Amino acid sequence: MPRAEGGYRPGYEVAAEQVLELIARLQLRPGDRMPTENELARQLGTSRTVVREAVKILSALGRVRAQKGRGLYVADDEGMLGTGRWASFFLPTDLDHVYMLFEFRRTQETETSRLAAHRATPAELRAIEKAADLCREGFETGRADLFNEGDDAFHTAIAAASHNMFLQISVRESRRLQAQSNLIGLRGSVGGRAAKAVEEHSAIYEAIRAGDPDLAGQAAATHVDNTMDDYRSEIQHRLFSPAE
Repeated sequence: MPRAEGGYRPGYEVAAEQVLELIARLQLRPGDRMPTENELARQLGTSRTVVREAVKILSALGRVRAQKGRGLYVADDEGMLGTGRWASFFLPTDLDHVYMLFEFRRTQETETSRLAAHRATPAELRAIEKAADLCREGFETGRADLFNEGDDAFHTAIAAASHNMFLQISVRESRRLQAQSNLIGLRGSVGGRAAKAVEEHSAIYEAIRAGDPDLAGQAAATHVDNTMDDYRSEIQHRLFSPAE
């Protein structure tokens, strides 16, 4: 089994990516029936065991739905972006898709932060601060689970403070798509930037608390830009570092 480090990935991760590519190539829509596990194994040139593990990953991500006795289907839940029309085309390991998603998130989070600076209530400010503190605690204690929980809570709290339900939904769903890149093939690519993220969160919070929309928007844009730059650097490192 290939290793995840140094550019190597487990076979089931590669298979999961290939299944998503197959869905896009066949232009399957949410609710459409997919090839069987045996057929997928034949088309991908791998074992049924590897395909079964890949399907488990894609089921957990909300991209594939397995119905006992009926087969596999493209998932069709109610996610506005996560598993709806857009997700039919989103490939978590396609770098162009990942970078476009970052561009989209930059626009989203810049505007949510600007609106939050205008509209955040005292309770919403406390929620943003609490999330930022949890993220910092996760970094300082080396607990990735706390860091990730705080990171999600921070961005969703800012979206809530924008008082715009469409931004709230789109921020949540675009982060679901981003999480797929972390789980398939790009796992760990932002772990090294936790210290910077903590300070960037603090800058965004302080600007929102000060009621400065321009500063809040710029701080949010800087945060997303820096995250994307770190993704790019990590990908280049994996591509060009010699295998051990």
